[in-house]
Amino acid sequence: MALTSEETVIGRKTREFCEVLLEEPNVKALRKRIDSFMADDKTREEYDGLVSKGQALQQKQQMSVALTDEEISDFEQHRDALLKNPVARGFLDAQQEMRQVQQSISQYVSKSLELGRLPSEQELSQGGCGHGGCGCSC
Repeated sequence: MALTSEETVIGRKTREFCEVLLEEPNVKALRKRIDSFMADDKTREEYDGLVSKGQALQQKQQMSVALTDEEISDFEQHRDALLKNPVARGFLDAQQEMRQVQQSISQYVSKSLELGRLPSEQELSQGGCGHGGCGCSC
């Protein structure tokens, strides 16, 4: 059942919500930081290089290959340098904040469907897995 098609009320309201969300000043500021990163080829290359190094180290660990102090130090140096770059730092922070926005929205919608009504602030802050308010924090 496709509830988000343009022909349904839910689809129209979802589209309206997304339009409001994109016009929110805080969301616009997050997008600006992400766009600044995307436009900075040098910083993106540094980030991509760090991600590749991290994946290679993780792959070695998964294969039970010991990491050398030199490999770890090299990764940490590149990570520290990237984190000192304000464009990269802004991007990483913006990514985290966007994830939090997405999680908040998802939690609100999930809790509404679970309860059959709008959740209270207290119900939202309790967390839970969506299975009848078990109290877990997943």
